[in-house]
Amino acid sequence: MKLSVVVPVMNEEENIAPLFKAIREALKGIDYELIMVDDGSTDGTVEKMRELADERTKIIVFARNFGQTTAMAAGIEAARGELIATLDGDLQNDPADIPMMVEKLEKEGWDLVAGRRARRQDGLLLRKLPSKIANALIRKTTGVYLHDYGCTLKVFRRDVAKNLGLYGELHRFIPVLAKMYGAKITEVDVRHHPRIHGVSKYGLGRTFRVMSDLLLMLFMQKYRTKPMHLFGSLGIPMLGIGLLIDLYLFVVKLLGQDIGQRPLLILGVMLTLGGIQLITTGFIAELIMRTYFESQNKKPYTVKAVYEPKTHP
Repeated sequence: MKLSVVVPVMNEEENIAPLFKAIREALKGIDYELIMVDDGSTDGTVEKMRELADERTKIIVFARNFGQTTAMAAGIEAARGELIATLDGDLQNDPADIPMMVEKLEKEGWDLVAGRRARRQDGLLLRKLPSKIANALIRKTTGVYLHDYGCTLKVFRRDVAKNLGLYGELHRFIPVLAKMYGAKITEVDVRHHPRIHGVSKYGLGRTFRVMSDLLLMLFMQKYRTKPMHLFGSLGIPMLGIGLLIDLYLFVVKLLGQDIGQRPLLILGVMLTLGGIQLITTGFIAELIMRTYFESQNKKPYTVKAVYEPKTHP
């Protein structure tokens, strides 16, 4: 199987027929499979997909809405292709861009080719402006320099897609996850169309979720295998300063002065307790991480290739 196309959908009944048509026309001549993942639709999306499905189409139906990231993860898990493409089901991404992205990945040796919506057909205040701010923030903090993290249209090599570890709502951070895996990433301009049918599932409310996920990504990037370096770096100075304050106040008390009303006493106690908590949290996080890797026989590294020494007869 050359290519697996994964499309998460929810309540896209009117878009299914033109989507199937566009994918089939775009991928003529390519050995591909289409994996449609229904994320708890309440309209006739599933029935429409079953009606139009052919021998290349697999349909996965969730019992309820689990979110786009989970739907994408389920589709990627079921994929059999050497390459895996992800695509939105609202027809704003254009399937006709997929062959161009596949060619770029194969000819230039990339592991992930991400789409960049060059002429994005969305509202300025509610969609484009918040997206620009979020993209700039993610670039600055993660060091993964792409212009459009929110574009679902991407093409991966199989091993990269299968090892992303998608949970929660981390689909926005797929390039960051891929970079952590060791993938070589580039982006290309792709077409973007206005939504004709259905309604957008996104709004300003996702901004806070993006910020929360960004903090998680920063932790995963730097401290996933060494959480004690984060908690210890914060906890040891706090504990040290707290103990120094407590020692100073103890000496002052021995000299006969009253320390009960001093704000410095509260600060010393808080720093001491906070430092102890951070250090013990680091110990617990270390144990959790070790359990995560060892219980599942995972490795904290990725091997790209192994070259055995040549033997001579």
